[in-house]
Amino acid sequence: MQEEINMQDLGENIVRVLKTIFDPEIPVDIYELGLIYDVFVNEDRDVKILMTLTSPNCPVAETLPMEVKEKVSSIDFVNDVEIELTFDPPWDKEMMSEEAKLELGML
Repeated sequence: MQEEINMQDLGENIVRVLKTIFDPEIPVDIYELGLIYDVFVNEDRDVKILMTLTSPNCPVAETLPMEVKEKVSSIDFVNDVEIELTFDPPWDKEMMSEEAKLELGML
């Protein structure tokens, strides 16, 4: 029998983990930076994350998506994790949260 898990709690756990991952060049987590466009969780607890990078030739283009996949995969009850990288729309600083802008002295 599958253990019941509240999907909202699972989503919150995913966001909590995403907030522990930082762009090495900017001292703000990738969630607050606006690099995470969407997080989908289906009834099988498969997770799909639509994300971007600050630029297509970002130095962490290879490693950051892998770090996201590994950390989200380590969450209890998560079955499979797929990362989809997109540059449409391209990231810009307007996608950052107020918290990130404040942290970077942009407010």
